[in-house]
Amino acid sequence: MKKVFLTLSVLSLFVLPAYATKGLRENAQNAQDSNLRTERTVHRDGITKVKSTYNVSETAQRFESIAREKGLKIIAKVDHKAGAKSVNQQLRPTQLIIFGNPAVGTPLMQCNQTLAIDLPQKALIWEDQQGQVWLGYNSPKYLSESHQITGCGEQSLEKLNNTLTLLSQQVTQ
Repeated sequence: MKKVFLTLSVLSLFVLPAYATKGLRENAQNAQDSNLRTERTVHRDGITKVKSTYNVSETAQRFESIAREKGLKIIAKVDHKAGAKSVNQQLRPTQLIIFGNPAVGTPLMQCNQTLAIDLPQKALIWEDQQGQVWLGYNSPKYLSESHQITGCGEQSLEKLNNTLTLLSQQVTQ
């Protein structure tokens, strides 16, 4: 009986914790994967949406500041909530920032000038019905597909994608 008890004791000291920590590691990885899916998603409409930990105003200010640091030009900012208020209507906080870099956008428009309707790029920052703030922008892949950019502009599209991914991550976290 002592041998059985000692064997069970040893198993509980070494084997069970290994299974338990494996489960914890798997749960942590699943949670991390889930967070990645919910914090940054690309929807069928081509908009990449990233959760922000800041309110709309602060997210917009951070976006402008960090975008300028990265050499992007802020062309315009539209406060849709203020526009709604000016006509005695209500809208949750919603801001649009128009920004770009001609060195990146011009080669893309040289591939297909219809891309000019989507450039310069826009960032939409809004608060949803649950109070969650989002940063959204047109995914470069979506722009490439919708304007049939093939055989040229790949380097500019990759640079645009990398810049937007890094920028949105720095702005929202």
